[in-house]
Amino acid sequence: MTTTTAPTLTPVERPAATRTPRVRFRDLVAAEWIKLWSLRSTKWSFLAAAFVVLGENLLSAWGDYSNYPDYSAKIKAVFVPYWALGDAFNDGSAFLLVIAAGAIGANLVVNEYGTRLIRTTFAAVPARRSVMAAKVVLATGVFVVFGALIVGVSFWADEAILSLRHAGLSIGYPGALRVTVAAALLAPIAALIGMAIGAVVRHPATTMVLLIVLNVVVPALLLDQRRLSATIDEAMPITAWARLPAIGDQTGPGPIGMSMAHAWIVYAAWAVVSVIVTVVVPARRDV
Repeated sequence: MTTTTAPTLTPVERPAATRTPRVRFRDLVAAEWIKLWSLRSTKWSFLAAAFVVLGENLLSAWGDYSNYPDYSAKIKAVFVPYWALGDAFNDGSAFLLVIAAGAIGANLVVNEYGTRLIRTTFAAVPARRSVMAAKVVLATGVFVVFGALIVGVSFWADEAILSLRHAGLSIGYPGALRVTVAAALLAPIAALIGMAIGAVVRHPATTMVLLIVLNVVVPALLLDQRRLSATIDEAMPITAWARLPAIGDQTGPGPIGMSMAHAWIVYAAWAVVSVIVTVVVPARRDV
């Protein structure tokens, strides 16, 4: 009687050509970088934003340069640092930067939804949170650099103009670095807020309307500064910005008296909440 032994089966390896490559997070960020700069409108949007914001600040500095000889002794006594820092990055340019950065940031999300390319993206990479996290990382990095460049150039140019009247100051002046950092951070924070609104709304026009309402209309409507309205107002990023340039014993708007720490917390809270919304919401909704 003979015994038959079953043949040993060796596992068949998949051909290298048919293996699905593992998607790395840095590859997702690189893909988002290509998407961002493949749009011709991106470059023009950044250039237009830089031109408008810098123009606003330069006009402010030039106006004070021209009118400085006619200012009273009282104004000249406090021109440095209050007026000089105000010219370096004024409230008008802050509003413009917030709207511009928010619009460009929102476009990183709503553009794909508007063209339905988001379906292709999620089909290629089913890990939706990783895709949205890559968008967040890219936007944060790009707008940190953009904000730093535009605010740095603005500070240098405006103070150079004012120094012709011996009314400029350096970045080493107490409070000057805080003002420039706070102004530069407006760009990434606004971009993240725009992305969060875009992730929820998914419609370009509606996203822009909500962005303007949140950053411009709501703070304007809360000027009566009663307790409740002041509390809401001081939770707005643009109000936090209005507090951060204060020097010495100056206090922020509203009866609550927003502290510097409160203003920085508002900055951080808006950034964190915006990131969470941008990453989580698309993963829980149908495309």
